[in-house]
Amino acid sequence: MTGPERRRRRVLSRTRIHERVRELGRQITADYRDGQLVLLGVLNGAFVFCADLCREIDLDVEIDFIRVASYGAATESSGTISLLREPNLDLVNKDLLLVEDIVDTGTTMAWLVDHFQRCAARSVRICALIDKHERRRVAVTVDYAGFVLDQGFLVGYGLDCAERYRNLKAVYTLA
Repeated sequence: MTGPERRRRRVLSRTRIHERVRELGRQITADYRDGQLVLLGVLNGAFVFCADLCREIDLDVEIDFIRVASYGAATESSGTISLLREPNLDLVNKDLLLVEDIVDTGTTMAWLVDHFQRCAARSVRICALIDKHERRRVAVTVDYAGFVLDQGFLVGYGLDCAERYRNLKAVYTLA
């Protein structure tokens, strides 16, 4: 067993993730039954979660993706947000659900909520696979949280690659 493998510990199984995504899909379906829902996935980390989630939502939804930079090469948010890829869809008067892999400090998501509210979306809410609310620096509400975890650096299920963070003390694996 190599060093990085010894430090990894699975915190969520594929089965548990699938069950929870199904539950979120049912809840979102009920909440947006009378709306015009747009899922806006935050690349790259949320693409697998967003794909699984949209299959569990029993509504006609539009899907688009954005790319945001706030980390650079670091493992902590710099606090400076850049929207590198805007959505292609018209968001005016639509219900926007930002789909994120992990909400950590809240800085990026608070910025995105404000940004898209100014774009005249009817509503802007957040769905995150992982809510690490104990690390919040900026107040932001995760309306649909898959899991609340406080473990260290998470990989798997489309999240970051563990090799990139070889020197971290603890890496926790999903699925």
